[in-house]
Amino acid sequence: MSVKTPVYLDYQATTPLDPRVLDAMLPFFKEKFGNPHSVAHRFGWEADAAIEVAREDIAEVIGARAEEIIFTSGATESNNLIVKGVMAAHLARKPHLVTVATEHKCVLECAAQIEAWGGKVTYLPVDPSGLTDLQALDDAVTPETALVSVMAVNNEIGVIQPLAEIGRIVRSKDALFHTDAAQAFGKIPLDVDAMQIDFMSLSGHKIYGPKGIGAAYIRKPLQSRLAPQMSGGGQQGGLRSGTLAPALCVGFGAAAKLAKAEMAEEGERIAGFARRFLEAVLAALPDTVVHGGLDSRYAGNLNLGFPGLDGDLLLANLRDLAVSSSAACASAETGPSYVLQALGVDNALAKASLRIGFGRMTTEAEVAFAAERLIRAVSEMRMAA
Repeated sequence: MSVKTPVYLDYQATTPLDPRVLDAMLPFFKEKFGNPHSVAHRFGWEADAAIEVAREDIAEVIGARAEEIIFTSGATESNNLIVKGVMAAHLARKPHLVTVATEHKCVLECAAQIEAWGGKVTYLPVDPSGLTDLQALDDAVTPETALVSVMAVNNEIGVIQPLAEIGRIVRSKDALFHTDAAQAFGKIPLDVDAMQIDFMSLSGHKIYGPKGIGAAYIRKPLQSRLAPQMSGGGQQGGLRSGTLAPALCVGFGAAAKLAKAEMAEEGERIAGFARRFLEAVLAALPDTVVHGGLDSRYAGNLNLGFPGLDGDLLLANLRDLAVSSSAACASAETGPSYVLQALGVDNALAKASLRIGFGRMTTEAEVAFAAERLIRAVSEMRMAA
């Protein structure tokens, strides 16, 4: 088969910019260059109006209101703004944070900062499927708990946490609920009211939008109960000061609108790709381990372990496939994935694991090529051992 290599299968790290998104952005790099906070003339009005439309398009994907969308530089900043902002505002009265051992690195680093401030953090374990035990969560939330932070879709293994059930528990305990939805937004249905979510972190470049732009959903009544993490000119209600980049905001809004319109069809297509890929690999390599449960996961994220192999060497033998051995956020670190360790995966197998992602631009031919190429590389390495 003929495909252009390397075949891109790292959609959890980032996604290519959709050409339709680029078309929406281009005018704001050229003739519509105004500062959206300069509201005394047309150039500013034009940029400001476009940003407000983008807010509305993003809000519609999660059932929120436009004024509840605060633009940031990405999900990492949103996580910092929400987790640190909520805990800083509540530290004297409710100093307790509950999170999960498999959270994104930036949430875990925020939790460490809370502990350095003198707060208390409970790190919930997960079962071998990657899911949080709801009874353990219920037991962990106390009258001192200000915030519970649980990732919607795990960036390494694709597992979907039961957000509605978590939201119900958290609300019943008079705590606040935050979810890092960078890997979920635009890919699975989300509703902040139905799921009783108070805060949500979003990212543009995970949904075929530009890098360098994200958003924090902050429920309107709670916006005064959060300490800003940046000082400046008071933009966005003072929650996140700084001049917004209209082109990036518009691009994120356009990507969100497309994701909402195409979510069902795209999800079905990607699930088909993942199913065919996994069936081919398991048929040829039956000892392959799928990390994380298959019943509750975003289908476009597969994390596979190959017993007995050296993961770095396997990657070196797959130069015509763009896959990863860990989350991009932890790429500077050495050693096995802390997410896989939390699932109970031993270090040797964790180091022999790959994350494989499918997305909007993936083709049938690429899926078939990738499966054949991976099978051949694993087989050859085992025969040479």
